[in-house]
Parts: sequence; structure tokens; C-alpha cells
Amino acid sequence: MLSRRSHSYSRRMALTIAGGVLAAPALGQECGKPLEGHVKGPRIWRDYDQVELDAAYRQEAYQPNLDVVARRLSAESYDLRLRRGYPQRASYGEPQVEQLDLYKAEATGAPIFVFIHGGTWRFMDASSSGFAAEPFLDRGAHFVALDFSDVRQVAGDLGRLADQVRRGIAWVIRNAESFGGDPGKVYIGGHSSGGHLAAVALTTDWTAYDLPDDAVKGGLCMSGMYDLAPVRLSWRRSYISFTDRMEDEMSPQRHLDQIMAPVVVTYGTLETPEFQRQATEFADALGAAGKQVTLLQGPYLYHDETRATLGNPYGMNGRAALALMGL
Repeated sequence: MLSRRSHSYSRRMALTIAGGVLAAPALGQECGKPLEGHVKGPRIWRDYDQVELDAAYRQEAYQPNLDVVARRLSAESYDLRLRRGYPQRASYGEPQVEQLDLYKAEATGAPIFVFIHGGTWRFMDASSSGFAAEPFLDRGAHFVALDFSDVRQVAGDLGRLADQVRRGIAWVIRNAESFGGDPGKVYIGGHSSGGHLAAVALTTDWTAYDLPDDAVKGGLCMSGMYDLAPVRLSWRRSYISFTDRMEDEMSPQRHLDQIMAPVVVTYGTLETPEFQRQATEFADALGAAGKQVTLLQGPYLYHDETRATLGNPYGMNGRAALALMGL
């Protein structure tokens, strides 16, 4: 109700892989060195010691303006509501948190973009995602922002969040016609931990939700994590109750055979080295598996700055989302 590197790269080149364009990371690894002077300890993951690995999964260690960007996007979300109207609020499940914000385009039979926010699986909400709605509305598309649980409130179980996101997407598809949407034109995207959840959603067997197996037509995975093995070894294990099963089920890079839709993977060249690696290796794996994939890099963008580009039709993620939707 509504209320592994298997492809060669060269500087400034692009290669076509499985029907997608894989952009060369010419500016990759430009991220800073926040741990200069650090005395290296025992290796924990690849060449990382514990301090280095923790930093590689903590944005504050690499992005000096993280709080400023977050505040700006929250302000822009509020401004959008004042200028374009508050979104409709809808419930897709029983708990109070299982709701979504719906920014409606004027057109009927319109495509839909479902956004999954980041925040280390703990923070932010749908209301802070409104900044990204305007480019979609201007192109005649609906924009939906999902709310879901803080992982700490569900005993550290990422599977619970994935279930919520899947049910939220399924609700949008089933109810699309009721708000002027086209159920056959639903696309999803997420940033950071939301990029992870978006990738997990792309591995979903939608027939289990009484939907077509191609219910989601495309996915935009922005600055996400796609294999949780190093994440499990990092500081994030302090609030996520990792098990072998959860690590495997919640690592979309291990379930590429289940991904049917075209995927766009993006990252910024000033992100942590692990977030850059996660993006490029996920795209490599998708390409090697014969999937339609596009890898894009944002020159001189920090982690949260890549999120900001979703709200700009000429920014990396905004342009990618609109192109994915044929807009």
C-alpha cells in the first residue's frame, strides 16, 4: 500500500567484454597513503597487516572530506523535497523499517530505478537518498529509495538485510502499475554497502518471488564489496556475525552464474585500494563468465563523492544509470 585480472588494460583505452565496455583504470591506485610511517605487522590478507586492512575498509582513513560530502548530500535531499515535493511512503513488509520512499515521475508506464543506500550496513536511510532523484524524474523515471535494518539490530546478519532488499524490490515490481510504473522496466543500484546489497540482489532467483527470472533489467554497483573474505577479516567483523555460510552466500562474486541482467560497476580513483580492487576484480570475473558488464572509474573521486555523482546526469553514476535505463 502506498503511504582475477584476466583482461589486459592500457592507459586511456576501453575494451569490449561480453557486450559491455570495460574502461581502463589508467588512474587507478591514486588513493593516498594514510598509514605512512606505520610499522608493518603480520600479514592478514594478501599483503595487508591488520592495521592496513582495517584502514582499507574504513573510508575515514582515506577520505578527508567524508563528513562534509555526507552533510551536503543530506542537505540536497532536503532541498529536493522542498522543490519537487515529498516522496510517497510505502511499506513493503511488516517491521516499521521495511518501508520505501517513492519519488513519482509525471509519466505513466515509466521505468523505475530502485536505490539501495550505503552506510557500512549500519547508517543512513531513504530520506538521505533523495538528492539522486531529480535526474530520474527529469527523464520521466520513478526513483525509489529503500529503507532496511541496521545490521546491528538483526544480530549482525547480512542475510536479513539482503532479504529485506529483495522483498522491497519485489514489492516495487508487483506494485509498479499502481503508481504509474512499468513492471518490465525495473533497474536497481546501490552505493558502498548498498552496492554490495545491490550485487547480492542481482544474484536473486526472482521466480521464488513469483516474478519473471529477468524481473530486474539492470544493476548499477557503485563502490561496493563483492567478495566478503577480506571484509570478514577487517574491523567490520566487530558488528557483523560472519559465518562461513554467510560469507559465501553474501559474496556475489561467487555466484556469477545467477546474474542475468547487465551490470555496471563503478569506483573512484581516490577510493581505498581494497574498494578499487573489489570493483575491478568483480568486473573481471563477470566478463570472464560471459556476463554483460561495464566498468567505469571516476577520476579523482573519493568514496562518498562517487555517491554524489548519482545525482548529476553528467556525473559518472548518474550518466551510467540513465544509460543503463535507455534514458
